Amino acid sequence: MSSQTSARRAFDALITERGLAFGGDYNPEQWPREVWHEDVRLMREAGVNFVTVGVFSWATIEPREGAREWAWLDEILDLLHENGIAVDLAAPVASPPPWLGLQHPDVLPVDRDGVRLVAGSRNQFSPASSTYRAYAQAITRDLAERYAQHPAVRMWHVGNEYGQIDHGDEAAREFRFWLRRRHGDIETLNAAWNTAFWSQRYDSFDEILPPRRTPYLINPAQSLDFRRYSSDQLLACYAELRDAIRAAGAAQPITTNFMGFFAHADYHSWADQVDVISDDQYPDPADPQSASGIALVQDLMRSLGGGRSWMLMEQSISAVSWREHNLPKSPQRARRDSLQAVARGADAICYFQWRQARSGAERFHSAMLPHAGTDSDVFRGTCRQGADLKLLSAVAGARVPTDVAILFDWSSWWAGEEPARPTERLSTMQQLNRWYRSLWRRGIAADVVHPDAGLDAYRVILVPHAYILSPEAAASLAGAAAGGAQIVIGPFSGVADEHAAILQGRSPVLLRELIGASAEEWAGMRPGMLRLADGFGPAEPQSADVLAERLRTEGAEVLAAHSGGDLDGIPAITRNGGAWYLGAVVSDGALDAVISGALAAASVSGPIAGVDVLPEGLEAVRRGGVLFLLNHGESPAEVPVTAGLFDLLTGEKTADTVGIAPGEVRALSEALSERH
Repeated sequence: MSSQTSARRAFDALITERGLAFGGDYNPEQWPREVWHEDVRLMREAGVNFVTVGVFSWATIEPREGAREWAWLDEILDLLHENGIAVDLAAPVASPPPWLGLQHPDVLPVDRDGVRLVAGSRNQFSPASSTYRAYAQAITRDLAERYAQHPAVRMWHVGNEYGQIDHGDEAAREFRFWLRRRHGDIETLNAAWNTAFWSQRYDSFDEILPPRRTPYLINPAQSLDFRRYSSDQLLACYAELRDAIRAAGAAQPITTNFMGFFAHADYHSWADQVDVISDDQYPDPADPQSASGIALVQDLMRSLGGGRSWMLMEQSISAVSWREHNLPKSPQRARRDSLQAVARGADAICYFQWRQARSGAERFHSAMLPHAGTDSDVFRGTCRQGADLKLLSAVAGARVPTDVAILFDWSSWWAGEEPARPTERLSTMQQLNRWYRSLWRRGIAADVVHPDAGLDAYRVILVPHAYILSPEAAASLAGAAAGGAQIVIGPFSGVADEHAAILQGRSPVLLRELIGASAEEWAGMRPGMLRLADGFGPAEPQSADVLAERLRTEGAEVLAAHSGGDLDGIPAITRNGGAWYLGAVVSDGALDAVISGALAAASVSGPIAGVDVLPEGLEAVRRGGVLFLLNHGESPAEVPVTAGLFDLLTGEKTADTVGIAPGEVRALSEALSERH
């Protein structure tokens, strides 16, 4: 059995033993010792059974170079264990102590303007710095050797929100090493980057720098490779500390916290390097689309783990402090956000943080135990969540069934949003969220997968925007279509190869035969109207905007064409058997008609029989034998269900319809209906 398999089983054992994990970041070093016993007493009252300790404790453990002050950590780990609270112990390397940057300025990152940043905040390190990495390994090794066998420690947490980017001299050196490994020799790199353009040819790897400030645009292939390198360099920092923990004899699962669709790390390449996927999620209460947006993130996290359960490592229980204008969550909203994560596969629900900081940069960031103390709606909401999670223990480890895949690739995202495109108004993430909302409104969960992943298990495959598409991915899509899957492809897809070089020929070159259509150019467009084919789409007028392709059909059926202007009569939406193609950014009604048509053709429907589109704001997710209904809207919702289902949260049995008040959640169990 591999160490990773063993570690994953250890996480499953923790959940089996304790039920769904509930807790958050705990920073006892920021408080006097007399507070610790109160903290633990209140944690037990709130149902907390899991805390992360030590994320920002480097300066406390090593206040001066070479020191090791463990007594406080010994004491707090013993105290937590005595009270039945499991610990996710952090290698505290995310925020080096000030003395490290002062004594060794080379550990500090350099921005793209050549300015070396200074200590005094957090994340002030260069991933390329050999000095930083040596000190990080030393403290991590000593921490692991001391606590690998401590009974409180049930998981290890390396770093925190890895995302540092460095453009300094050490980064230049490491970037060159990375380029040698990727391209082999300088002439291969010159060809891949097409350095003949603008006289950028290199005679040696030693001439290459990170993409620093230049008079004008940077070579997009260089920029893309630097982003790949930066993600890989961060992963190397994580992996060497993970390995140090494992070498010290630690058998517990090891993780680090992801950040959703984060722009500086390719989590597809990270996913197999962590034992348990964990994520930090901070949806904006001011965003009316935040419920579907965070559901997409949660589907991504579940997908990164191959469908296994994952951890919500951080969220806020009320307001954050880092937006320009910070709206708080109500306790009801915080509860619903947590239960949404459980519905979509999370087995651990955690917050930043347990006790609200009285000073420092995050003094106004909410916490499970707020400044106001226990006589507060926030703390009462914390206690209610702890009780709810105990009631939902039946879903621990259960999977979320999926028939739909959404293709997403970090390299494609990076390359597809470089400057000097036909339009900078086309956003990969905006399109991804728009397409996903059509699924969300129907209660259809999706796997978010890399384009090169196997697609045979899916009946519908959505490709909102794949600027880079490999021949292997194109062949996989064609194979899935031949096997009966419905494929829906968005505009400006299949444009470039892995080096961001434009594929030659009518586009999308690699998908032309699949879609039965092709385009000769892409262009930003003025808003315009669409003319829909009879029987397709809603009755309301539909439009196109942002970008259009000068498309022609080559056997495909035309479902919508541009109406008026220079594009009059040009196809905008086509269908070729099971392949649907959008040659423009179309309005929500037209997009929904395409996705709805693909779902119907594949006989894919939501979890509630007879309900195609859910009431406004209602989310429906099936996890294992439990149907979750979450009302994110402002009005009551009612849907038909099987009579006699047991609500795990209320203890009630259902009639043949169930009502969900605004902000409320129902968790209806088929498995338990006959026993209650």
